[in-house]
Parts: sequence; structure tokens; C-alpha cells
Amino acid sequence: MNPGDRTLRATARRGLATKQRPKGRVRAEINVTPLVDVVLVLLIIFMVITPMIVRGASVDLPITSHHDRKNDDNKDLIVSISSSGDVYINADKVPIEKLTASVQEERRRYPDKGVFLKADHRIRYGTARAAMEAIHRAGVEDVQIGTDEQRPHAAAGAH
Repeated sequence: MNPGDRTLRATARRGLATKQRPKGRVRAEINVTPLVDVVLVLLIIFMVITPMIVRGASVDLPITSHHDRKNDDNKDLIVSISSSGDVYINADKVPIEKLTASVQEERRRYPDKGVFLKADHRIRYGTARAAMEAIHRAGVEDVQIGTDEQRPHAAAGAH
């Protein structure tokens, strides 16, 4: 009795059917398990990274101890003022003289958008005031001003 016959009979007894294939033939089946693993890892990476993406120009916001938190819902028009005094709408640089017209144009296209002002903590007060006046002239009544929250360890070291 051949050892292969014993294996074949044992498999048939358990109800498992095996296909007989000639020796040396390659199996033409696709193994999708590695593909699924890679896709799931990429999905997790994007889920973790997406909330950290900063809209608008990158600025160092002033630090405050108590402020209201509001998650970015992509519904606001972001006006940023860099430390050098350059003004940006979303990621586009705009001269301060054209800020009113640019905000009006954006509000005409998207009337339900609010305005979120992010200003670097090193700018002069007059630059922030000029930007807020330009936004107000564009017909915006409510401007949200961005700040960073003071960390607890920074507060403890200040005493």
C-alpha cells in the first residue's frame, strides 16, 4: 500500500474532497490577504493623519489659558497672518489692500462660510487690526480668532 493512498482515503473519510492535479503544475490562485493587510494599514494611517492636517498658512498662534475649542469642519474661510505680516486666504497669499475684495469674492461663492483668523503671535497689533477691519468691510460680522491652549506643564512652570 502506497502512503499517498492512505492520505487520500483519510481525506475522503473526513469528507474533504481534494483535487488531483498533476505534479509540477503551478496553482493559479490569487492570495488577497497581503493586499487586504496593506489596505487596512493605509486606511489607519490616513485616519490618524487627517485630523492633524493644518489648513491655511502655518503660524505660531498666541497661547491662552481658557478658550473655546472648535473642531475644524472645513466650513470656514481661513485668513492667516504670518510673522512677517503676509496675509493668506486659505493657502493663497493676498496683499492686505485686496483682502476685502478677496473675502467678498469667497463669501459670494460660499455664503455660508464663516471667517477664522489665524495670526502669528509676533505680528504687530496694527497688522491684525487692519486685517480685521478689511474682513469687516467685506460684510463679515462674526470673526473667530485662533489661539493655542496653554499646556498644563507650561502653566505649572510659570508660577
